[in-house]
Amino acid sequence: MNRTVDVLVVGAGPAGLAAAARLAAAGAGRVEVLERDQEPGGIPRHCGRFGFGALPGPAYARHAVRTALRAGAELRTRAVATGWSGPLTLDVTAPTGLERITARAVVLATGARERPRSARLVPGTRPAGVLTTGELQQSVELFGLRRERIGRRAVVVGSEPVARHAARTLRRAGVTLVAVVSDRPRGPGFAGPVLRGATVVELVGRGRLTGVLVRGADGRTGLLRCDTVVFTGDWIPDHELARGARVPLDPATRGPAVDPAFRTPVPGVFAAGNLLRGIEPALTAAAEGRAAADSVLTHLTGAAWPAPGLPILPDGALHWTSPNRLTLPAPTLLLRPTTRLVHPVLTVTQDTRPLHTRRLRAVLEPHRSVRVTAGWAGDVDPAGGPVVVRLDAGLR
Repeated sequence: MNRTVDVLVVGAGPAGLAAAARLAAAGAGRVEVLERDQEPGGIPRHCGRFGFGALPGPAYARHAVRTALRAGAELRTRAVATGWSGPLTLDVTAPTGLERITARAVVLATGARERPRSARLVPGTRPAGVLTTGELQQSVELFGLRRERIGRRAVVVGSEPVARHAARTLRRAGVTLVAVVSDRPRGPGFAGPVLRGATVVELVGRGRLTGVLVRGADGRTGLLRCDTVVFTGDWIPDHELARGARVPLDPATRGPAVDPAFRTPVPGVFAAGNLLRGIEPALTAAAEGRAAADSVLTHLTGAAWPAPGLPILPDGALHWTSPNRLTLPAPTLLLRPTTRLVHPVLTVTQDTRPLHTRRLRAVLEPHRSVRVTAGWAGDVDPAGGPVVVRLDAGLR
């Protein structure tokens, strides 16, 4: 089946739903959203905690879905975009069969996922009881599984706030939390035993997990007895579809390269939300979806597709910047450090020419981004080399 739409949005999480709602409400024509899961809403759908504005995750997801539908967007679940057969034509597998959908603009909002145990290269056997946070939350929040089905004693691995949420989910399910194993010397607070500066070096058990070997900060190794381990964090963008469109990926974020208007270097293809760099709060992803929708509306008027802009490269203690291509007007950048920094120094250069230097009056953590306005963008030479943004340690 060959069909055409005005805008095709891939992914019905916070970014995709927000983009679809704004586009449909603005009269962008036929706006269709594809979601591979059985229900739209994305990660908030199985996050029972508050923190999504004034709502818990499931209520936030329902509100986002209702807003998109009321605006006139069409939401299709169990519809998987499998590849591209043209510049703006996607091959889709759905319950109705195989389809080929051509759009005037495509918004990629496929989100991010946690690396599973196999991708983290943790040795050992393949016992039952090894989960990611998403698998745990879906089991508890969506399917109501409790201690008898999940496990009795669990270890959580991770140093990001999502590890704290995993620990709370385990407790709600009646599972005893043995310990949180964090590879960083400091980070989010946990209610319970925390092994800081430690790593899991092996999984033990056949058939069912019986324990994890942990190497502590002092180099000694010990066994934690447990029947469940939850690997958290270590997010990677779901960028397979972007790669299929030959969208360049940023080496730091591992997501699509985009300019401040969320345009990729491929004409007509936009990207927004956690596809760009891994996990940020749902409200951030939704705001990016709405901003991308504004750019799509401009594109639909026939505006020329601009040059991709200069790369923005992280340096020093800076992990990544988002967006990662520079065009005018001056963008607002999200910066994520590699380590904890107290009042760090931000330096911006191009071809060794200094553009900007200032001290950030903030404490930066590797699990949290900081927002910085790029007021120096007007001094960039469009014919010059990449713009290098660097963070250096300030006070200890």
